[in-house]
Order: sequence, then C-alpha cells, then structure tokens
Amino acid sequence: MTALSPDDAERLRQAFLQCRSSAATLREQLATYAAAGREIFPAYAEAVDRLVARIEANGGGESAPRPGEAMPPFMLPDDTGQLVDLPSLLASGPVAVMFFRGHWCPYCRLSAVALVRAMHRFREAGGRLVAITPELQSYAQRFKVETGADFPVLSDLDNGYALSLNLAIWLGSEVRGLLSYLDFAAFHGNDGGLLPIPAVFVVGRDGVVKARFIDPDFRRRMEVDDLVDALAKAARA
Repeated sequence: MTALSPDDAERLRQAFLQCRSSAATLREQLATYAAAGREIFPAYAEAVDRLVARIEANGGGESAPRPGEAMPPFMLPDDTGQLVDLPSLLASGPVAVMFFRGHWCPYCRLSAVALVRAMHRFREAGGRLVAITPELQSYAQRFKVETGADFPVLSDLDNGYALSLNLAIWLGSEVRGLLSYLDFAAFHGNDGGLLPIPAVFVVGRDGVVKARFIDPDFRRRMEVDDLVDALAKAARA
C-alpha cells in the first residue's frame, strides 16, 4: 500500500491553498484539487473511485429524505456543547442541513470556505446554514476556526443521525490504510471507520425537504448558486 510521502503531502497542501484562494466557482475549485490529488497521490484517487463505485452499487444515500418528504428532526450539540434542534432552527426560516466528513477533509474545507464567502447571499435569500459532522466538539471547533464558519457545526457522534438517513458509509480497509496518518479514533471518539456521505437538505419552515444534493463522490458538492436558489425558493414558499 502506497503511503503519502512528506514531499507529496506538501504538494497537496500547496494545491489546496491555491484552490482556496482562487476566485473560481466551488465546482471548479474541487475539480482542480481532485485533479491535483490524482496526479500527486494516485493510489488514493483510485481507491476512492472504487469506494464510490461500491457506495453507488449499494444505493448509499438514495433512501434519504427526498423533496416533499419530512426531514427527521435532530437535537445535537454544537461546537460549544449547546444542544441545537431542527425545529428551533426553522423558526426563523428555511435551513440548509449540510453533512461534512470532518475538519481534516480538504474538500469539506474548500466547500465551507466557499459557503462563508457567500453568507451574505444566503441571508438575503432568507435562509441559514447548519453543518453536521461525526467529530468531537474540539474538532468541530477546529473546523469553524480553520474555515471561518459563522454557522453552527454540530457533532453527530457515532453517526447516529447520518445512519438514520442512510448517509453513513464504511470507508473500508483500503481507504483507511491510505489515510492511516489521520487519527480517526481521536476525531470521532471511536474507531468504527464510518463517515457520512456529504449531503445538503434544504428544509422549509414546515419541516419538509424542498431540495437535496447527495453524491457518493465526496469530491463533488452542491454549487453555491444552486444552494442560494434553493433557499430563496424555500423562503418564498
């Protein structure tokens, strides 16, 4: 199994920084970083391709709430330890409920930074954001600091809520081996090897899903313009 060398890790870091500072769309940033990753760390890119194929074959995420269906409620602690529930969030307007893999994931960080840059657009659309990760509170705090996120970041320990939505997937030994330099047991408080499929659910004030984005390939995320439009439509409904 090919490990990531220190030199290649630095090359990936530089590629990430270049993408993060780019004025390109989120889709373009993610595609550029994915291409750099495939060049620098091909063993991981190929392992992810196989993981994505397995998730798709098993219908990962397909049975999650669809537009027109009720979004199951949650009550989860935020990065300060305060419990946050979906009905309270919806009291002031539609909410985008977003699942992230964790503070360590460069695709999640690129996505969060793009969202932060567009916060004024979400507010003008009449919506708000909330992020959910499987990480402990200290890492949720790190995620907020590293991305500048000013929206709640909630801890879904043991992926309980993600599992209830058919969003939690097992990484598998191949991918976990290539990511062995990451201490998931410390991040999650367990060594189960589960992560959520990145997803976005736009939920109206009535608790019904108005739009969703689910892609088993974590290298792709909902585009910012699409999320702004979905929140604006939910606010007008």
